Amino acid sequence: MKLPSARGPVSAALIDVLAGRSATLPSRPALDDADDLHLTLFICYELAYRGWDGVDDTWEWDPVMLRLRALAEQRFMAALYDVAGPPEPVDPATVPSRLRELADADIGPSLSGYLRGRATYEQFREFVMHRSVYHLREADPHTWAIPRLGGDPKAALIEIQLDEYGGGRTSRMHQELFKKTMNWFGLDTTYGAYVDQATTATLANNNLMSLFGLHRRNRGMIIGHLAAYEMTSTQPNRSYGNGLRRLGGDADATAFYDEHVEADAVHEQIAAHDMAGAFARAEPELASDVLFGARCALILDALWARDLLASWEAGRPSSRTPEMAEAKVLAA
Repeated sequence: MKLPSARGPVSAALIDVLAGRSATLPSRPALDDADDLHLTLFICYELAYRGWDGVDDTWEWDPVMLRLRALAEQRFMAALYDVAGPPEPVDPATVPSRLRELADADIGPSLSGYLRGRATYEQFREFVMHRSVYHLREADPHTWAIPRLGGDPKAALIEIQLDEYGGGRTSRMHQELFKKTMNWFGLDTTYGAYVDQATTATLANNNLMSLFGLHRRNRGMIIGHLAAYEMTSTQPNRSYGNGLRRLGGDADATAFYDEHVEADAVHEQIAAHDMAGAFARAEPELASDVLFGARCALILDALWARDLLASWEAGRPSSRTPEMAEAKVLAA
């Protein structure tokens, strides 16, 4: 993946260092701008996934880079506490039922309903473009949790992930199925091709998974995050598939969404009871983290949906344009 364009002074300094144009990172970075913060975090996190073109793999564990990442993570976690509230004590036995309550709560606008019945071809294409930042590595952030679990929750997580990775068949991997949807829209299926166009909310949703998945201490949060995704997936994906069919989408275009309708109806029960419930019983001191992770997943997803719909209702693109990016850099 090519290094993206900077969105502020901190991401600019990080990009310059990784590209070999500078030798130092800021020791006291100003991380007040959300756009700059989340691009900085995304760049740091990607070093633990597939990396950046021309950037030495040793940067993944560079102490100075990790110090910058830790400062950005502290700022992000503080913001999550503000919007989702900190973890609070909970009876581990109630975790599955409380996850169900969270999944059933109406906390944001219906993006899936809009895409099913009203979205234009261009708007749906933008939606797919934003989601490609995650879907082209779908399941990878949650897979970090596997070596950190044991027993029943580990087995349940692996059962879910096996479906995500197509049961060992490349053509059935969800990452590969999503490329068919992108191809129908004429989008670039290269991994990370649309990071520059991704909004702050898009990057924040991706960073949330990495923040939870890459830290062993946050293992309860990544379990809750995955449970929330699986428990709220079936109906939206049915709507996405129907919306694509309304626009003339063929079987290849809708295969990704149709697959999730079937798979996630099963995953929902596994995620709530066999994975999250079993984890809460095994590590009761982290039961509250499971619910915190789920709350964060649902709230940030709702904020992202609100961001997209507000742009479309105002008659403007939801993605970052080159002009917007240039103006932001000049202002910084």
